[in-house]
Amino acid sequence: MEWLLYIVAGLFSLLGLVAVASIIVSLPGAWIILGLALIVELVDSIYQPAGQSRTFGWGLLGICGGLALLGEIVEFAAGAAGAKAGGAGKRGMIGALVGGIVGAIGFTLILPIPVVGTLIGALVGTFAGAVIGEVTGEQPKTVSGSVKPAIGATIGRIGGTVAKLALAIAIWLALSVAAFWP
Repeated sequence: MEWLLYIVAGLFSLLGLVAVASIIVSLPGAWIILGLALIVELVDSIYQPAGQSRTFGWGLLGICGGLALLGEIVEFAAGAAGAKAGGAGKRGMIGALVGGIVGAIGFTLILPIPVVGTLIGALVGTFAGAVIGEVTGEQPKTVSGSVKPAIGATIGRIGGTVAKLALAIAIWLALSVAAFWP
């Protein structure tokens, strides 16, 4: 049954890599990896060799959960800091967040080149959402007055997503190594 351990580890690593890539399209990839790891941890007594009952261990899962939470905080803070540095108001920041998600999904359908359409859509959507939020806010700005906050929000989103992606890669690597070498 040791061969089954390697099949499970391989499938986990492959699905985890897909989950990491999903961060680019604003999906919660780190949390998906942790969900997969939790499932594996709960059923690993079925395929583990005698005397070995854990794939990851609760300590490693806890550390990875902390890293996933840190990734969310960093992404949110970077996006908000970028928008604020550009002079965006609350409505502009919310517009940037919503626009980024809508743009990522919309451009994936319009430009179905893997990853490219999604990345372009997220950036265009963040920019457009910030502009719309600023133009329709309580103290509306002109479109030209909304450009600086929109650029700040877009740069913040890029930085936050890159940081979150780096943390998700660290989680994926740690759990993949643990899956192959329990």
